[in-house]
Amino acid sequence: MRSLWRAAGRASRGGRGAYAERMRAALGVLADVCCVLIFVAIGRANHNAGDTLAGVVSTSWPFLAGLAAGELATRAWRRPFVLVPTGAGVWLATVALGQALRVVAGQGTAVAFIIVSLLFLGLFLLGWRLIAQLAARRISVS
Repeated sequence: MRSLWRAAGRASRGGRGAYAERMRAALGVLADVCCVLIFVAIGRANHNAGDTLAGVVSTSWPFLAGLAAGELATRAWRRPFVLVPTGAGVWLATVALGQALRVVAGQGTAVAFIIVSLLFLGLFLLGWRLIAQLAARRISVS
């Protein structure tokens, strides 16, 4: 399996490898977006903030914007499954920019919330990458 991932990364832009490369990038972004949305959903549920679409969008947009900036800054589409620099860069950008945008938008923040977002998003944004790497190693050994 690992050789398949490597081959997909080296493939030409027009062949089957290019499709695999695009799919890996899309799956990476999808996994990251899901992590942020899970963070928002759990947070809103714990604070009885409701589950309306407008509320979820209002809470999630700063973190999704930070996520997008992190994806671009790390060129996450090139190596979406690696912990460093992709995972760490996406994680830190998501939290830092997400918190900053919350302040600018008047949503506020607190030290405890910054710590919780660092821990939760770190666990999830780095965690799925670690699990993917371990699974790829296990499959390649088999």
